[in-house]
Amino acid sequence: MAKDSRHRGLLIENHVRQFLQRQGMVFIAQNYHSRYGEIDLIFLHRNSELATLVFVEVRYRKGAKFGSAAETVDFFKQQKIIKTAQAFLQKEPKFASCNARFDVVSITKQQVGYDLDWQQNAFQANAW
Repeated sequence: MAKDSRHRGLLIENHVRQFLQRQGMVFIAQNYHSRYGEIDLIFLHRNSELATLVFVEVRYRKGAKFGSAAETVDFFKQQKIIKTAQAFLQKEPKFASCNARFDVVSITKQQVGYDLDWQQNAFQANAW
């Protein structure tokens, strides 16, 4: 069962990765780990002259019966993602001059197909 859910998670992350690349974002990393946690996807989004480093949390739900997948990214999960993003920036100083934002992409299974919801700037790092 755990192997099946890991495989499904990887397939969903790859789907989201391709979707965001089609939106013009440049892929940097997938499943970045630090001692604080993991960031599912990292992209560089170049809009006009500014470059923004985008840390993406991907969430999946079989249905919306118990709320949306995005709602599962609570304060504690946000803090883990923020700390992991800081660790990434310490390890990759070439991105230090970029703006940063935290997006959540939720996938919810529907009777036919899936619903993808991309929340840009879903939460903020207070002391960035």
